[in-house]
Amino acid sequence: MKRLTIVTLMSMVLAWTSVSLNAQTWTGERIKDLASVAGVRDNQLVGYGLVVGLDGTGDQTTQTPFTVQSIRSMLSSQGVQVPPDVNFQTDNVAAVMVTADLPAFSRPGQDIDVTVASIGNADSLRGGALLMTPMRGADGEIYAMAQGNLTVSGFGVDGADGSSITVNIPSSGRIPNGATVEREVTSPFNTGNTIELNLNTADFTTARRVADAINEELGPETARAEDAAAVTVQAPQDPDQRVGFMAYLEDIRVEPGEAPAKVIVNSRSGTVVVGSEVRVRQAAVSHGSLTVTISEDFDVEQPPPFTGGQPVITPDTDIQVEQEDSPMFLFGPGVRLEQIVESVNQVGAAPSDLVAILEALKQAGALRAELVVI
Repeated sequence: MKRLTIVTLMSMVLAWTSVSLNAQTWTGERIKDLASVAGVRDNQLVGYGLVVGLDGTGDQTTQTPFTVQSIRSMLSSQGVQVPPDVNFQTDNVAAVMVTADLPAFSRPGQDIDVTVASIGNADSLRGGALLMTPMRGADGEIYAMAQGNLTVSGFGVDGADGSSITVNIPSSGRIPNGATVEREVTSPFNTGNTIELNLNTADFTTARRVADAINEELGPETARAEDAAAVTVQAPQDPDQRVGFMAYLEDIRVEPGEAPAKVIVNSRSGTVVVGSEVRVRQAAVSHGSLTVTISEDFDVEQPPPFTGGQPVITPDTDIQVEQEDSPMFLFGPGVRLEQIVESVNQVGAAPSDLVAILEALKQAGALRAELVVI
């Protein structure tokens, strides 16, 4: 009896191990990584404020009058009346814009990070402190209040002779947990009896497979693909059940559709990315380089003695043409990515040459892909 129990336990362990290995080798992606819930997103906040306590690296008074105006308004709000004829020195103050992303489901009292950037001519914000700054949304309402000491990664040094050196960007910085949420953004997550999933990349095949996978797990007619980017899912109305429903829904794995055939070319850096679905029809390609060298010297011809002639300068031009021997290579019909790369590498083509080859293939109608130049 004991031996039978041990054998049974070992069988269960082996079966569980097999299931685990199959789960690890499953190539599908989670719905969490393929789509997001409509309406559940970050909201951008922005505010105007002052950074004080700078070591003489703030705004210049003559070029940033709005900084002086802001200081007057700030002191007035604190009960300090400044005579109009008083001239401010703003070397230790900088006018800044403060930005932040308000995450979905943020509650009042939670802290979020903020980014502070100078809008005047301040040299550096290092060592400064941001005064209390209201953070407003697109609707003009205040959703957070920002304040705190800045963290600046850049710095600059000036010499007496006018020389200077700057590392990174000293005119901007961050304040971790520098803003406190004051208002909650209404989310449509708990409204209605459906949830809409928006695919990160619109694709009809992926939308259809997402709907099919959900229906297979949760029952027929639970999900419906609306178009290439949206899938509507029937969901419970109780908030607690809806959260558990979404937790289960996000872990369903789907094999997304193949990406469209594209060749991406970065004209500035020379980077070329060829998608796995790129195909080439039958074509012959010859790659080579032509080098033309022109050198010119000047010869002086002297006249015979006692003839009274003048020296004559005549140009001597030498033109040399060199062409590298480069064999022609043939692409068969339906050639895949690895064959394209192997053929191009065999002739020693540089990235710029590869771009020229791909453009020529596109013009010839042999490249079955979209050529995108960024």
